Amino acid sequence: MHKFSVFIVACLIAFAIGEKYTTKYDNIDIDEILKSERLLKNYVDCLMDRGNCTPDGKELKDKLADAMKSECSKCSDKQREGSKKVLQFLLKNKRATFDEIESKYDPDGLYLKKYKDKLAEEGIVV
Repeated sequence: MHKFSVFIVACLIAFAIGEKYTTKYDNIDIDEILKSERLLKNYVDCLMDRGNCTPDGKELKDKLADAMKSECSKCSDKQREGSKKVLQFLLKNKRATFDEIESKYDPDGLYLKKYKDKLAEEGIVV
């Protein structure tokens, strides 16, 4: 099964080792996940507590709030790039999915407001 480890706003994988998240899932093909409705749904279901999580999905779920809070300061460069790609994809193509995840992990919209200008600099329209 393909694995998806970088997902949403600074959404990034990880199991903290020291000051950084693990990079063991950094070679996952995010484009393949985003193209697959089934795989994307599996990871969304994991994040939303509606389904089983793969090991990398669990890492993501466990670290997502911290990554958002810390502006992904513990992320690798590849994780940051992957999170931008996922965020842009969700906002452009799956806004309802983005909104659903945001309602759980950022119910007050604090992080989206905080990152709005930075995201705009990256070409991501919120």
